[in-house]
This record gives sequence, C-alpha cells and structure tokens, in this order.
Amino acid sequence: MLTTHNQLVISCFFCVGLIWYFAKMADVAKDLTAGTIGGAAQLIVGHPFDTIKVKLQSQPVPPPGQLPRYSGAIDAVKQTIAAEGPRGLYKGMGAPLATVAALNAVLFTARGQMEALLRSEPGAPLTVNQQVVAGAGAGVAVAVLATPTELVKCRLQAQSALAGAVTGGPGATITAAVKYGGPMDVAKQVLRSEGGVRGLFKGLIPTMAREVPGNAAMFGVYEAMKQYFAGGTNTSGLDRGSLIIAGGIAGGAFWASVYPTDVIKSAIQVDDYRNPKYSGSIDAFKKILKIEGVGGLYKGFGPAMGRSVPANAACFLAYEIVRSNLG
Repeated sequence: MLTTHNQLVISCFFCVGLIWYFAKMADVAKDLTAGTIGGAAQLIVGHPFDTIKVKLQSQPVPPPGQLPRYSGAIDAVKQTIAAEGPRGLYKGMGAPLATVAALNAVLFTARGQMEALLRSEPGAPLTVNQQVVAGAGAGVAVAVLATPTELVKCRLQAQSALAGAVTGGPGATITAAVKYGGPMDVAKQVLRSEGGVRGLFKGLIPTMAREVPGNAAMFGVYEAMKQYFAGGTNTSGLDRGSLIIAGGIAGGAFWASVYPTDVIKSAIQVDDYRNPKYSGSIDAFKKILKIEGVGGLYKGFGPAMGRSVPANAACFLAYEIVRSNLG
C-alpha cells in the first residue's frame, strides 16, 4: 500500500508529466498554425511559376525538324493565358491548397521536433549543421504526404502540354484533350485504373530524393543567412527585410540543390500508366540525359527559381511572424 509520501511524489511526477506534455503540444500547435499560414502564402505567390515549370518539364520532345510546344517560359505563359485565361496559371492549385495545411504543418512541426532533439538544452540556439539535419528529417516526413499531392498537381498542370496540339503559325490556338476535370477526378481515375492507392504514390522515391536534401539545404542556408544578418546565433531581433532575403535565398538553395531530381519526379508522375516511357527513376534519368542532354534535366529551371525566391520569402516571413506572435 502506498504511503501518503509516496502518493504525493507520484502525484508530483504525474503533474510534471502533464505540464511537459501540454507544453510540447502547445509548441506543436504553434508550429502547425505558423506552418499552415506560411504554406498558404508560399502557394499563392508561387503557383503560377510552378505551373509553367511543370509544363516545360513535361512537354514531349518534338520530332526531328519540328519546334517544341513551348520555346521557353515566356512563351509558355503566353500560350497558357491565350488558351485557358489567367486561371490556367493556377491550374492544379486545388490539390496543394487542400493539403497545404497538412504539408507545411508536417514540415515545420517535424523540423521543430528535430530541433528539440538536437538542442543541448531547452532554448539553446542550433548551429547551421544542426539545422541541416533538422531539415533533412523534416524532408523525410513531408515526402510521404507530398507524393500524392504532387502527382495530382502535375497531372493537371501538364495535361495541356501532353495532350494538346498546336496548329498553324504564330498566334495559333491550342486545342487540348482534357483528361481530368479537377483534383478529385485525377485521384478517382488513378485509384480506379492505376493500381489503387499505390498509384497515388507513384514517384515516391524521387520525391523523397528531392525533399530530404532540398530541405536540408533550405533550412541550413536559412539559418546561415539569419546568423549572418544578426552577427551571431541570436536571430530573434531580425527585421522583416532580413527575413525576406534569408527566406528567398534559402528557397533558391532548395531548387539549386535538387532540380534534376524534380524533373525526373515530374516525368514519372505524368508518364502514361498503360504505355510508360520509363521503368523507374534511373531509367528516366538515363533516357532524359541521352535524348535531351544535361539541359533536359534543367527544363523549367528559370520558372522554378523565379517562383522559389519570392514564394519562400513569403513563406518564411509569414511563418516567423505568426510563430513570434504565438509566443
């Protein structure tokens, strides 16, 4: 039978445990909220650039003597607006918008938990190398959730480039066979005719290969830039301008480090299920390199970088402001 003293000790430990648990949950909730708002800001700013990137990545290689569908990013923008109106630049946004809360919540929450594990003591600032590790861990977590979202988004963004046809000379109109009516229609068709749930995770390996090193680079560079602007490890007093610059450069670091992997991911995810061009990531890499050269692995790089800098600047600024206000 427990004595009064032992009961008191157990009660104290129980109360401390509850306090610790709710404190951890409070931190998770703050990261979830700030990550969600940051992700929404990133999506609104960056989606048109992402649409053009995927169109350039997924357009078929033209037969000898013929020009490609899009001669470059500006031409892709012009043709998209001519055929689909300005809304065409936001095609496929429904899928990431529906999951932006989950994706960014997972990313920033996983990073926050990794930071807690890596700290020598509560509240201690992390080194740049520790932020690299935290970013890589967050990348593993977000890749699983990102794969089906990316597949739906890429299918919607790429369908006009893959199925349409350009007729006539300059100023010609585009006629495209629309296969998907929207994000839910993509998911339904994939589930029905591409192997069920497994079909939604097509491209998981290259997505993982993009998210892990990409987020390691992004969070590492972000921390390095913040410490550079702050002149030390205490970055809590940085102004918004410094956060915008640090976030923009960090976003650029993400794509500069993993862009060819993203091209392979997009190629696999929009590949025809019944008549596939690629048997896997390695096969896609070899064929793209053989047919299009190194440049084929960087199709759409300009729009990707053009998107990444302002989109990630908006994301990190929104995250920092919300996280700071939540305490």
